[in-house]
Order: sequence, then C-alpha cells, then structure tokens
Amino acid sequence: MVTIKDIAKLANVSHTTVSRALNNSPLIKEPTKRKILEIVSQLNYTPNYNAKNLVMQKSHTIGLFFTSISNGTSPSFFADTIKGVNSVISQEYNLFVRGIDDYDDYSSINKMRFDGIILMSQSDRDNTFIYHVIQKNIPLVVLNREINNRSIINILSNEQEGSRLAVEYLIKKGHTDIALIEGKKGFKSSQKRKEGYLAALIENSITIQMEYQVQGNYDIQSGYRAMDTLLELECPPSAVFCSNDDMAIGAMNAVFARGLNVPDDVSVVGFDDIGFAQYSTPKLTTVKRPVENISIEGAKKILSAISSNQPGERIFENTTLMIRDSVKDLTTI
Repeated sequence: MVTIKDIAKLANVSHTTVSRALNNSPLIKEPTKRKILEIVSQLNYTPNYNAKNLVMQKSHTIGLFFTSISNGTSPSFFADTIKGVNSVISQEYNLFVRGIDDYDDYSSINKMRFDGIILMSQSDRDNTFIYHVIQKNIPLVVLNREINNRSIINILSNEQEGSRLAVEYLIKKGHTDIALIEGKKGFKSSQKRKEGYLAALIENSITIQMEYQVQGNYDIQSGYRAMDTLLELECPPSAVFCSNDDMAIGAMNAVFARGLNVPDDVSVVGFDDIGFAQYSTPKLTTVKRPVENISIEGAKKILSAISSNQPGERIFENTTLMIRDSVKDLTTI
C-alpha cells in the first residue's frame, strides 16, 4: 500500500511537504506541487483522510479560471466576474482565482484540489483546459463563450445581437459612416461583436469600409490609438462602435485631445456598461452585458453540480442597449 512517505521519497521532499500539496496549501511553490501531484496520480494514491473527509472527498475549493488575467481582461470585467461568483459562494468554500495562461500544464488541476470549476472563457484556446477538467470528472460551468458540447453547463450573453442593436441605433440616428474598434484578436467576444456590427451594416445596405475597422486590445490605450487612426482618415467616421467600454473611454479621450467634441463631432458607443460608463462626460451609450448576473448564475450552477449530477444546458442572459448622451442625432439636422 502506497503511503505519504513513499511519495515523499520519490519526490525527494519531506512528508510534510507532500501533505501540504495534497491539502492545496499556498505555502508550496506551484512546480513542487505539480511534481508531487503527478506522482500521486501515477501511483493512484488515495489520501487517508478521517472518516468524514473520506466519505465527502471534498477540497472545499472552487476554481474560478480566466483565459488570462493579465492579457486582454479589463479590470471591470475581472471585478464583476469575481463579485458575482463571490456573492453566491458560501464561507464553506475557498475561491481560487487564476488565469489558464499561468499554467505550463494542467497536472495540478484534479479532484483532490477542486470540488468544482467555473471557467470565464474568452478564447478557443481554452478547449484543452475544458477537456482536461472533463476527463478529471470535475464539475464544470463555462461562462461567456458558446461551447459546442451539450454535456456542459454553458452560460453566456448574446453579444452578436447586442452589437447589432447598438449599430442599428446609430443608423436610426442618421449615421452611415460608422467605424468599429475591434476587441482583442483571438477572443470569441471580439468576433461576435464584429459580426453584429457587420450584420447591422449589411441589413441596412450600408457599404462596409475596411479602413473603418481598426484593431483594439480591450484596454483604454488601444481605444485611444484606434480613434487617433480613424480621425487621421481623409473621411473620418461620424460614429464609432467600440467593442468594450474601456476602449470607448480611450476613444473619447482621443477625440477631446484633438479639440473635438463627443458627440457633436464624433458619436461613440461602447459595450459592457461598466460602472464608469454612466459617470463619463458625456455619459456613455453602451450595451449592457450582464457579466455579474452571468457569474452569479454560474456560481449557483456549480454548487448544484457539486452536490448532484447536473445535465448540460445552455443559458442566455439578454444584453440591453443603455441610451445616454454620447450619440448625436443627425436626423434632426
């Protein structure tokens, strides 16, 4: 029978270090923890917990993973996600937050460490992580990105429809020269929001102009740079749809820096409805994406999945156009 001492000898560490690794202690460096858990997995070792833990098989930890925390995830999106999940997760559970891109491999992602996992998915690159979690039989809820696997609990908002409605609103206000500041390359949200923008133009027989589509990165700086590029054009747009609010705020600042005005010279629409949107000057017209509501629903679903087997389902939360002061009505001129 394999013991902790056997594992300690193979890993060349103390049995205390092995015990800490099995209990998900923050006192151990991630590479050491991974090495120990790999050996544990290879030897099919089952920890000899007390009777209660042996029956329950619980780590009392829920993992909240993002595609990336440092690259392409805006502070408001990150905060709203954690706020939503944390409002539901009781003190019985520890909430472990990490970016998938922090991991070289996923050997430390197993049932001994996580009772359940919530993934705020932003890219197709997450699929490898999703398959790993499924293989390890860890209850999983995927937020934000549509997953073509009916066995998974999948909660998201209809971003393409939200973007289409935003651009249609600009068209109804008389705008035809409408630009797009795109989101981060490779993110599904960027693709869906661009598809909504294009759909609105096509449905209203407005010519698609490639120079009006400028790459952004979901941060304020990229919104500023993209708007600068658009304003340098021989025929600048009368309105700009920004793929998130952070870029919209950057874009508005680029307009102001040239001595121009929003919305008199350029109308701006954002996406997300972050807290700052209604306090900007002018107040930002934007698409409200219910990130916090999606996260709350995800947390409820993961708790249910931990306590009992839950069938896969897809849940859509509606987006809403929040009309404020950053769009000029050209039909009244």
